[in-house]
Amino acid sequence: MTSITVEYVGDYHCKAIHGPSGEEIVTDLPPDNGGKGEFFSPTDLIPTALASCILTIMGKVAERLEVKLNGVRCEVEKIMVADPDRRIGTIRTVVRLPAALDKKQRTVLERSALTCPVHRSLGDRIELPIEFRYE
Repeated sequence: MTSITVEYVGDYHCKAIHGPSGEEIVTDLPPDNGGKGEFFSPTDLIPTALASCILTIMGKVAERLEVKLNGVRCEVEKIMVADPDRRIGTIRTVVRLPAALDKKQRTVLERSALTCPVHRSLGDRIELPIEFRYE
């Protein structure tokens, strides 16, 4: 179990403290919802968590395959909807991987991305298309 403490500090900002490490992040409302967009919004953290989780799981699998993934990028696009409530409707994900990976490595890495706990935790109300590009 991990403990995280979040404190409202005013001006639509919250400070989150990760219990085990003491690391902090600050959030803000996005401009389209009345904030200044000075920091990640709470809903920005969900696609950020998804991308980080995908790359971390792929990194673990790549280590077993003896493949280096340093520099691999995951780009996420969050699309908000209001149906009838404001929420995340879609998170589009593009994972950019080295073209030099062979077919077996690609298959194993792509499958591993779909096992990420964040991906598995997001409900059916969020569309989660993932595209893998080899460059």
